[in-house]
Amino acid sequence: MATCKYDWPEAGGRELVGKRIDRIDGPEKASGRAKYTYDTHRPGLLIAKLLTCPYAHAKIKSIDISPAQSLPGVKAVLVIQDAGSEIQWAGDEIVAVAAVNEDIAEDARRRIKVEYEQLPHLVREEDLERAQANGRTKPAGEETVGDPNKAFQDPDVVISKGFYGIPVITHCCLEAHGNVAEWTDAKTLKTWSSTQNVSGLPGQIGAGLRRQKVNVDDSNIETVCQYIGGGFGSKVFSRPWGIVAAQLAKMAGKPVKLMLDRDAELEIAGARPSAFAKISVAAKKDGTLAAWDSESWGTGGVGPAGHPPLPYVLQPPNTHWKHTMVAANIGPSRAWRAPNHPQGCLLTMGALDDLAAKLEMDPVEFLMKNVHLAPKLLTKIYSEELQKAAELAEWKKNWHPRGDKTPGHTKRGMGVSLHTWGGRGHTSTCNVIVRPDGSVTVRLGSQDLGTGTRTVIAISVAETFGLPVEAVKVEIGDSKYPPDGASGGSTTVGGVSASTRRGAVDALGELFAAVAPSLGVPPDQLEAHLGLIRVKGDASKSLTWKQACSKLGVKTIQTTGRNPGPCHLNDSGVGGVQIADVSVDTETGQVKVNRMVAAQDCGLIIDLKTAESQVYGALIMGICYSLFEEKIMDETLGQMLNPNMEFYKLAGIGDIGELVVHMMTGPGYDERGVIGLGEPPVISPGAAISNAVANAIGVRVPTLPLTPDRVLAALDKGGLA
Repeated sequence: MATCKYDWPEAGGRELVGKRIDRIDGPEKASGRAKYTYDTHRPGLLIAKLLTCPYAHAKIKSIDISPAQSLPGVKAVLVIQDAGSEIQWAGDEIVAVAAVNEDIAEDARRRIKVEYEQLPHLVREEDLERAQANGRTKPAGEETVGDPNKAFQDPDVVISKGFYGIPVITHCCLEAHGNVAEWTDAKTLKTWSSTQNVSGLPGQIGAGLRRQKVNVDDSNIETVCQYIGGGFGSKVFSRPWGIVAAQLAKMAGKPVKLMLDRDAELEIAGARPSAFAKISVAAKKDGTLAAWDSESWGTGGVGPAGHPPLPYVLQPPNTHWKHTMVAANIGPSRAWRAPNHPQGCLLTMGALDDLAAKLEMDPVEFLMKNVHLAPKLLTKIYSEELQKAAELAEWKKNWHPRGDKTPGHTKRGMGVSLHTWGGRGHTSTCNVIVRPDGSVTVRLGSQDLGTGTRTVIAISVAETFGLPVEAVKVEIGDSKYPPDGASGGSTTVGGVSASTRRGAVDALGELFAAVAPSLGVPPDQLEAHLGLIRVKGDASKSLTWKQACSKLGVKTIQTTGRNPGPCHLNDSGVGGVQIADVSVDTETGQVKVNRMVAAQDCGLIIDLKTAESQVYGALIMGICYSLFEEKIMDETLGQMLNPNMEFYKLAGIGDIGELVVHMMTGPGYDERGVIGLGEPPVISPGAAISNAVANAIGVRVPTLPLTPDRVLAALDKGGLA
């Protein structure tokens, strides 16, 4: 039973929540009518281009921008980093130019003369000893729990030792980072930005401009983002080019579009940090985990990037971990869908899978044996998800001990992994508006990354009002609307669903008060159901929604809903289990994903269709980073060798295989309220696929991506012939 008027409806009283509902913006996107930042064309628009540094580490000796300034059609040239500046990665921005068209801007960029002093660089971090010898390492954390040394010396434990790694990859957003900036008067700036943080961006841009001596109040900056072509964590904060676009627009007195070219997008717009580790793990002969020891390292560029959570999810009673940060001249890191979790998952689940193989145990049974070492909240969840995933993957039928012994050069394998994430809803504010004509509008400064945020908002309000989804007009994507949090950390759905539910409940209360005299009962005896406002227990006394709203006369209801707020509508902490079924050609080293199975919880699901879609997308993304993606750096030149869509490989439709998604719902899940889903399902694919390949060929391929050369190298070292 509900304990608070804002609570989500009970299972039997939900008309929309938890159902499969199409995205309300689907037709706009499918038809091409949806307008992205790239599609923004203001009158008199100038095109901006960036001149970037070709060296991984250098000092600027001199800059001459006069050849660019003198070129007809060039309206502004801005030095971003002047003589004396030290550059820390190839691709860093030096000068920006704005011109009447792209060709002139390109020509102007080429004419700028910059003299550099090259400095020593490091762009590959896998060799920790080399990085240490070059003074490029820094301690980034160490912890000991229990007595791991003693536990490893126990004669009754089985010990597995291994090396594991996951490289730097880029965000590779389909829509490159960038902005259109226009000063509507001397003190007022409007930006159309590809951003995950509509409400927060004006403050970021304002602070950046003031640091550059451009005086503007945050309240005089408006940010618009109706649609965004990918973000994955890299578009939460305004980057230097966002500030530069506004500076160029100020200098030129005209609107300026500055969107990164594809090479810059892959070089500097954001990368997921790497992680490598030497791991020893011990278990009793019955499979109970006893001890863990890991020495890990990785890079997020020249700055810190946190460290992978090791050991991941399952915490043996005796553990020691040590992490080292490697400073590399490769461009900055950005939060990438579940920061540090894919790394921690790959390192941990790979080591545990190798231990299970040494124990000659079924990996699913091994994980079931040790789920008690997970956080208490997740123990039961993991048990249920392991059972469900194993059932859907036909694990007992298809799994075999490590090394496929069947004839032929194509070997099949199965791998399993589990993961976790937080996902509590962010701070959110909305306005819910009900007009006398029955129209309903909800406004908030949120953004929709393509995950279905608009649809979730509409469902939350429509469910409350007893209306169809299409009866609710959703207005988001503009910072002039009530402030909403950034879309990061899987916090958006929990935040916006809670604020809009509260705002809608309050608005409905006001409508009940206006309607009650006409129906002859107190307001608390009314309910909204299937387009009617009716008396509870007496359906004969009712008004249609429009009839009810007409009782407002000339009054319009406008309420404000907030998250956090009264009542428990969302929560934090989810688990997930994934199983990969792969085939490996031992002659070519080619890995093919036959099937991926995911069992995932996220509390109360608002829209089952978009929730499943999130998991499908995560599985595809996981296959990409497991088999193809890597930021390949040239040690001598210090440059990225594949900053393009020809050689920065992603999965094609033929690489995906069958995807099976099962959302954990019902008792034990729904009552927790809404929990974020964006991050968690992208965590396990790397580990599950890597474990499946090891199961197929009998030997671990130590680092992702699982490219043919790496598979063949592992086979040469002791796998199946």
